[in-house]
Amino acid sequence: MAKSIQSLSLLLITAAIAHGATKVAPDVEKLPASQAAEVIVQYKSKPLAATFSKAQGWGVSIMQQLPLIKAAVMSVPPGILKKLETDPDVLYISPNRKLTPMLQFSRETSNASIAQNYGWTGSGVGVAVIDSGYTSHYDLSSNVVYKETLVGGTADDDYGHGTHVAGIIAGTGSVSSSYRGIAPGAKLIILKALDGNGGGTDAAAIAAIDRAIQLKSQYNIRVINLSLGRGVYESYKLDPLCQAVERAWQAGIVVVVAAGNEGRNNSQGTAGYGTVLSPANDPFVITVGAMKAKDTISRGDDEIASYSSKGPSGVDMVVKPDLVAPGNQVVAPMRTGTVLWNNYPSNRVVLTNYLSQYFRMSGTSMATPVVAGAVALMLQKEPALTPDQVKARLMLTATKNFPSTSISTDPMSGITYTSYYDTFTVGTGYLDIWAAMNNTVAVSGTARSPSASFNTKDNTVSLVFPAGVTWGTGVTWGTGVVWGTSNVSSTGVVWGTGVVWGTGVTWGTGVVWGTGVVWGTGVTWGTGVTWGTSEVLGEK
Repeated sequence: MAKSIQSLSLLLITAAIAHGATKVAPDVEKLPASQAAEVIVQYKSKPLAATFSKAQGWGVSIMQQLPLIKAAVMSVPPGILKKLETDPDVLYISPNRKLTPMLQFSRETSNASIAQNYGWTGSGVGVAVIDSGYTSHYDLSSNVVYKETLVGGTADDDYGHGTHVAGIIAGTGSVSSSYRGIAPGAKLIILKALDGNGGGTDAAAIAAIDRAIQLKSQYNIRVINLSLGRGVYESYKLDPLCQAVERAWQAGIVVVVAAGNEGRNNSQGTAGYGTVLSPANDPFVITVGAMKAKDTISRGDDEIASYSSKGPSGVDMVVKPDLVAPGNQVVAPMRTGTVLWNNYPSNRVVLTNYLSQYFRMSGTSMATPVVAGAVALMLQKEPALTPDQVKARLMLTATKNFPSTSISTDPMSGITYTSYYDTFTVGTGYLDIWAAMNNTVAVSGTARSPSASFNTKDNTVSLVFPAGVTWGTGVTWGTGVVWGTSNVSSTGVVWGTGVVWGTGVTWGTGVVWGTGVVWGTGVTWGTGVTWGTSEVLGEK
């Protein structure tokens, strides 16, 4: 099934290129024309030595091979990109883009504490954390079974982000049970793809994903956590980072990805809609947005974080995020002396009689490992579950009770933001781990996220499902069960069984769906995307 889907995608892409579609990413033209360009070149089939020799004959240097996606990182001299594009074996050329991280009540509000009370800890399940590395911490010393760097140097976490993410997944709570992770018995495989300043590249992340697949059998890696991302520049069918996460999914690994922290970004006049980053835009993976636990155990007062990126995705209009999870003001392990520790002393959490080695952070980076930990619990209980079955159960059981709106305040600027609880903001709902673990629906087919389609005749937006998906027509359940049936707006159906919403939503139809919208057809969120202060400071 996976091979047939992959073959069909390649056939469609090749056909499109043959009919005049460019083989070069739209942001390639932004590379300096006077110096060598560092690009990722994807080939239609596995490149051989002769393939590389042809490129080297044009003065191209092969910097790194990426066999997972039949590609290589190349340094291309000025004036040679056009020649490389004419190579009939080349499928697509894109820059080696920069990545950034997507920066206590997560256990309780996600209902992980109930699962732990019944003895489920994720024991034996391997979770690959592709992030900024890991530095020894007493809350994780028994969980980390493998460390490797894909960016040179050591696998130590000089930045702090990776250790924090790992702690949310599997912190043991050795000092305080309040800071126990979601799956404290899980095995952690640390693959460092972000450097000491929190930066990385597509190539490093792809190499780390490839390494996770290679180590799958040795460490029973069933989950990959990607609390990182960058802008969307082309269809996920061509994006090298998306192609890598799909390979992992097809290898039987559940890939959980942060949606991004651009939900307040109105630079395109979309009120933050269309800001989901890559590879969170890929329909196969589980994309996670962030909720605020409001410093209470109860789920009833929780609200969406206004900075959580909203869908649909650029170019392909994939309906994202898939669900939301606690991600605001989350306390987790971090060693002293890291960049984040030094730069934000007010976020340090001091425990009486103990060296303060915990840190408070916010963002979809923190919500993502909550879901990754949930997956580990599910797979401990039912090891035979496929990635699509895991995704389907999480989405089906997600809580769909929300307010119509909520207001958040940025702690730095004092600016308030109004959030609406539509499908493109909260996906299929709020993570409920215990409900997911007790669900017994055995779905068949894929759980690919649908796309959104705008009807110009009646100004409505509907869900469009690819053939063979779990929640498509005539299969296990209808769309009304997964996405809910309640109206959030009296004038626009937000979670209808067919129409996502009508004209009475938060913007005029000409703003988001008009022909002038940048994120619909071209470059959306480029190198200016950063993890920002929202990840450290959170919001009220």
